[in-house]
Amino acid sequence: MAGEWQDITIGKFAPFAYGKGLPERSRNPNGAFPVFGSNGVVGWHDKPLTEGPTLIIGRKGTVGAVHFSSLPCWPIDTTFYITGYDFTLIRYRYYLLKSLGLEHMNSDSAVPGLNRNAAHARIVCVPKDEGEQKAIAHILGTLDDKIELNRQMNKTLEEMARAIFKSWFVDFLPVRAKMAARTQAGGLKPEIAKLFSDSFEPACRGGHGAGRDSELGEIPRGWSIIEVGGIGNVVCGKTPPTKDSENYGGEIPFITIPDMHGKVFVTSTVSSLSEKGAGTQSAKLLPKYAVCVSCIATPGLVSITSQPSHTNQQINSIICYKDISPFWCYFAMKSLRYEIITGGSGGSATLNLNKGDFSKLRLIKPKPDIMQTFHATVNPLFARILNNEYESRTLTALRDTLLPKLISGELRIKDAERFLKERGL
Repeated sequence: MAGEWQDITIGKFAPFAYGKGLPERSRNPNGAFPVFGSNGVVGWHDKPLTEGPTLIIGRKGTVGAVHFSSLPCWPIDTTFYITGYDFTLIRYRYYLLKSLGLEHMNSDSAVPGLNRNAAHARIVCVPKDEGEQKAIAHILGTLDDKIELNRQMNKTLEEMARAIFKSWFVDFLPVRAKMAARTQAGGLKPEIAKLFSDSFEPACRGGHGAGRDSELGEIPRGWSIIEVGGIGNVVCGKTPPTKDSENYGGEIPFITIPDMHGKVFVTSTVSSLSEKGAGTQSAKLLPKYAVCVSCIATPGLVSITSQPSHTNQQINSIICYKDISPFWCYFAMKSLRYEIITGGSGGSATLNLNKGDFSKLRLIKPKPDIMQTFHATVNPLFARILNNEYESRTLTALRDTLLPKLISGELRIKDAERFLKERGL
């Protein structure tokens, strides 16, 4: 073990302060400072409660969750917080607390929570030298910074692809540009601009023609209205019998709603199926690039499979026909979020849009050559997104491997630095 380490209580090394309530009506959604609850950011405000970087620990709700804010912030009264250290030292405390499993320290009260006295009494072993603490935080932080950079990059790449989708398939800007005699159709290359018509279907007035609007509004000439069931094979997922443990723990991803949050592609899942488990529902197997849509409980999430996968019954998936771009389908499903939510309400306490009703949702389908051109245009963007998500998965695994070894002193800093250097990090 490098350097001298000491046993110390959490209460002395990183004392918790109680968060302070901030009702939603008192917050400013346009503020510059995040408001944290036990599950992460829950809003914004125009002034912070803390000064400098802050750790937020779930006290009630998501008990024991640990969040790091590089900005001053406002931790609400379901949390504890730690502040008053420089960026790297507060980050060391973040990794230390992440390694302790605070979520298992629920109190036995009627409303489970994290007891501050119990947490403060916890003894930890830490380097006496703050320089060594900073070195550990730097190694782990380098990995987290790269993961965050990939997340931000993917957000930008998705926004770029979404902007093209919106221009071509929602606002119909190339059509409108040609109608206004702007020959390059809003700045498109001539070979792409020529694919678009210069008018809307006669039945779609919209201020540009005769007749009346369709149920979906204006439709460019040559395009059509189609049901979701017409763009691909719709598959409702299923859960293999859980009583048989041999159905699980294999190499086949089993996608559930938590795996979809914030993900364009699902590259990792909490659960997986064995060959036996997948064999119990072979007709439910999804190929790579199937579009998954959550339709129960938390409806409207959309992700794409990165490899052959299964889902549970809360998800309807579309295996696109050959003439349908999965990337067009991805954005088309996102544009139907309101219809998915309202279609699944039906007076039930739990939102539930079944496969039949989901398949009947309607959307505007472009001409095949425009569909193909869109796919070719955004394919490089989606390829970079997928590569970044795979890289982030690898970085996450490295961080999770190194964290307990560095925090406990089992792994020396120089050895960890050599380990990462060998991997180009």
